[in-house]
Amino acid sequence: MQSDAPQTARPGPAKPARVALVVTSTLVVRWFLLEHIRTLARSFAVTLIVNNDAPELAGVLPCRIVSLRLERDIALLADLRACASLWRHFRAERYQLVHTLTPKAGLLGMLAAWLAHVPLRLHTFQGEVWVTRRGALRWLLKNLDRLVAWLATDLLVVSASEREFLIAAGLIPAAKSRMLNHGSIAGVDCGRFKPDSSVRAALRAELDIPDYAPVFLFIGRLKRDKGVLDLARAFAALAREVAACQLLIVGPDEDGLLSEIEQTCADCRTRLHIAGLSAVPERYMGASDVLCLPSFREGFPVTIIEAAAAGLPAIGSRIYGITDAIVEGETGLLFEAGNVQQLALSMRTLASDVNLRKRMGQRARERALRDFPQEELTAALLAHYRQLLARQGL
Repeated sequence: MQSDAPQTARPGPAKPARVALVVTSTLVVRWFLLEHIRTLARSFAVTLIVNNDAPELAGVLPCRIVSLRLERDIALLADLRACASLWRHFRAERYQLVHTLTPKAGLLGMLAAWLAHVPLRLHTFQGEVWVTRRGALRWLLKNLDRLVAWLATDLLVVSASEREFLIAAGLIPAAKSRMLNHGSIAGVDCGRFKPDSSVRAALRAELDIPDYAPVFLFIGRLKRDKGVLDLARAFAALAREVAACQLLIVGPDEDGLLSEIEQTCADCRTRLHIAGLSAVPERYMGASDVLCLPSFREGFPVTIIEAAAAGLPAIGSRIYGITDAIVEGETGLLFEAGNVQQLALSMRTLASDVNLRKRMGQRARERALRDFPQEELTAALLAHYRQLLARQGL
């Protein structure tokens, strides 16, 4: 018998929240965001907006990829066009959350999302460009960061010391910002970055480096504000005293510094090894003994904790971000940024004491495994998204 009572329609399954991540470089995606995006895409409808075509990402990411020209440097007309394109896209797609992760993406993405009335606008601060600038450019870049913080509804900062610095500088409010877990943008894949004696032997044989030789490693973009020229000068001084030491430099030469590096190390050129951009940085870490990062600005250098997971101590400049990644005297050594003599002394200390290197490397690995597993950082980001969306009733 059929009932005449009105039938109440059952609601269908809720649609996943629509989320957009905006970055300026596919390198940032490859280095930091792959696992984040894969995990987020299981809970949300994720779109990645990235500079220019990214066909190499299409087969490895379970999300929609939108290409858009986003210049890393200041280019007023191109920036205005990019901002307008983002605004039109955000208006059409009606995202619940837009997350920007690099400085230019932050400025254009937050402005476009604000104009498009996106309810949740999240930006991640990870090292401030203006810190190494002077004069009017410093003032401009600093105030653009202040504008990004004002446009965003929520902020993430990748290290405790960077967050303290930005709050003290009056750029971000404490109540609007937070750090996930122990910091960093992505944590470290401890299954990928680990000590490996076979990799060490193979790459050293390939580069003609004796097993006993202490190898100092730099991995990152070759830029002046990364301190790579200071590293070359310190190594040249060290090489005159420690005949076996070697320097291995891995990364893209963005500032055209290679010829100057080679000239600086002319007297020890056979012990200087240059590699370009690599998709397997763990291989070079496996063949090295100490990571060096003499940078002038960092948010939280993931390279240091990746090297730590591979069992390497680190030498870094005493600046915010790096002081979160290195426990001085325990997992590595710190020196005053720009002080080549102090850097050379720190390198000499570790070059001459294999037991100290091993002890610091072991402690660094223990800390990386305990505090910075990638899966825990990704889980924290997922939980943060859910918290933000729940706050808006989305």
